[in-house]
Amino acid sequence: MWFFASPEIVFGEDALSYLDEIEGRRALIVTDENMVRLGFVDRVIGHLEKAGIETRVFADVEPDPSLETVKQGAQVALAYEPDWIVGLGGGSPMDAAKAVWVLYERPDLEPDAISPAETLGLRQKARLITIPTTSGTGAEATWAIVLTDTEERRKLGLGSRENMADIAIVDPIFVAELPPQLTTDTGMDALTHAIEGYTCTWRNDFSDGLCLKAIKLVFDYLPRAYAKGDREAREKMHNAACIAGLGFGNALAALAHSLGHSLGAVFHIPHGRAVGLFLPYTIEFSVRGGGTRYAEIARYLGLPAGSEEEGAASLVSAIRGLLKRLSQPSTVGELGISLDEFEAELTKLIENAENESMTVASPRIPSAEEFERLYRYAYEGRVVDF
Repeated sequence: MWFFASPEIVFGEDALSYLDEIEGRRALIVTDENMVRLGFVDRVIGHLEKAGIETRVFADVEPDPSLETVKQGAQVALAYEPDWIVGLGGGSPMDAAKAVWVLYERPDLEPDAISPAETLGLRQKARLITIPTTSGTGAEATWAIVLTDTEERRKLGLGSRENMADIAIVDPIFVAELPPQLTTDTGMDALTHAIEGYTCTWRNDFSDGLCLKAIKLVFDYLPRAYAKGDREAREKMHNAACIAGLGFGNALAALAHSLGHSLGAVFHIPHGRAVGLFLPYTIEFSVRGGGTRYAEIARYLGLPAGSEEEGAASLVSAIRGLLKRLSQPSTVGELGISLDEFEAELTKLIENAENESMTVASPRIPSAEEFERLYRYAYEGRVVDF
């Protein structure tokens, strides 16, 4: 038995005006200081005021939000007693909003206890709206919550189907002026979600089509969004990120996320940059185990795919070509991490990656020795041959 979970998705130009119509008394907006500075918070507040809803803002969310931060946000919610929680921003504020909502409804829980095994009993106090301001994480359409344990220096994959947003508002107005670097970082995140969602062992008929569509949209529109930032490309990428979120969120991600989460937690590398970097290496590794679906993706994109191996190689070449067009790093060394720093943290990197929940859904699961080799190959930029 499996499930397909999705929020109500309101998308396209002027989607934000849907907030004018919702019913409620108070909304807590969970976000970060950048959203305040850019005026995005005021924009959301204006629409909520039209609906007669009071607002309070918790803007203390940092990149890769910590367990401590969401506890603080939950205390604000408990004092304010909202009937809507609004997650506004990239993946970090939206994940934080999900966790704040859970802890507001269930103050007896620690955030690292949020899991599918725990009955949460949500929606007794509030409901959740997610509003993405980047085109990558798809967090608006998933129930995943990624938080950082700062003491252990690792990311925790948490969440439950119960904490899926009630409403996701995907309005391209928020990404109209997204900077080129953020466009590429988040765009590669969307591509990695879609490819891993289609090829992981938890894939299914309901998620497959979403993943394929998202892959095609990213290859078609991400270079344009990066180079020109034209309106159509921005909107298509915003949709692609949400579609990829629906796809992998109802399957799972895989090895590139395991390696990328670990690297990001230790060296504070932006999430999309990290997972996008590892994607070609993990495809090369996985296809050597056989039985993969990379050739299907290659054929869908019109790439040479006469065999499983040729299809995987074509896909890897296309991804590396995309990274080059986007001026993205293709090796760990290019991230500015010195070899000495890398070697000093390698044991921690391997430990984190082995314990990542997404490792279990990878087409080929590495041993500890193979994790080490993958990290070393990615540091140097070597083609995976094991």
